[in-house]
Amino acid sequence: MNKKPENLYEIIRILRAPGGCPWDREQTSESVSSCMAEECAEVLEAIDLKDPELLCEELGDLWMNVIFQAVIAEEKGDFTWEDVQKGICEKMIRRHAHVFGDLSAESSTDVLKIWDKIKAGEKKKNKSDSVMGSIPPALSALNTAEKIQKKAAKYDFDWSNQNDIISKIKEELTEVEQAMAQNDDDSVNEELGDLLFAVVNLIRFRKQKTSEQLLRAANSKFVKRFQYIESELKKQNRSLEEATLDEMEKLYQEAKKC
Repeated sequence: MNKKPENLYEIIRILRAPGGCPWDREQTSESVSSCMAEECAEVLEAIDLKDPELLCEELGDLWMNVIFQAVIAEEKGDFTWEDVQKGICEKMIRRHAHVFGDLSAESSTDVLKIWDKIKAGEKKKNKSDSVMGSIPPALSALNTAEKIQKKAAKYDFDWSNQNDIISKIKEELTEVEQAMAQNDDDSVNEELGDLLFAVVNLIRFRKQKTSEQLLRAANSKFVKRFQYIESELKKQNRSLEEATLDEMEKLYQEAKKC
C-alpha cells in the first residue's frame, strides 16, 4: 500500500501526476478559477450563517483551490507553492512596518496610511498611471463601486455626511422616474446605474457593512419569505402556478411577521 500524503499540497500533486485522477489532470488555471469563485461565495455564506463548522469546511475547500492553482503554475514553470508562501510573508512584513519595522501606528487610520504609502512604493504591474488602475477587473460590480469610491475618498473627493448622500439618492431616483416618463430605455438604464452607485456610496460611507453583505442578507431574507409562500401553498396541496398574486402577497406579508 502506498504511503498516504501528509499534506494538501502533496495530495494535489499526486492527483495531477501521471496515474492520478483523470479529472484533476484535465483541469487548467482557467477551469479551476470558476470553482474558486464558487468556494469564495460559500465561505461568505458560512460567515453570514455564523456556522463555525460549515466555515471550517468551506475554508478548507477554498484553501484547496488556492493550492491547486499554485500546483498548476508550478507544472508550467511559472512559480512554485513556496514562492507563493514566501511572497505573501514578505509582503505582510513589509506592509506592517509599524509591527516589524521602525514605524509606529496608534490607530487603524495610521495603519492604513502606512499601508497605502508602502503599497505606492512597491513595483506596480498595471500599466495605468491612474489611481483607479489598480482596481481588479474581476470584482463584482458592487465591490468595484466601493473600491472606486474609496480610492476617490483618499483624495478627499467624498461626501461630508450621509444626509447629503440620501439627497443624492433621491435626486437619482427622480431622474429615473423622469427617464421612465419619457420612455427612454437607454436613459432609464443609465439613471438606474447612477442610483445603484449612489446607494453603494451611502453604504460605504456608513462603514457598517459592505454592499455585498447587505445585498446577500436581503437576498437571503427574500428567499426565506418566498419559501414560506411555497410551504403554505404546499399545505393546501397547491402550487405556485395555481396561486394568485394577491394570495402570494398575503402569504409574503405573513412571512415578514415570522
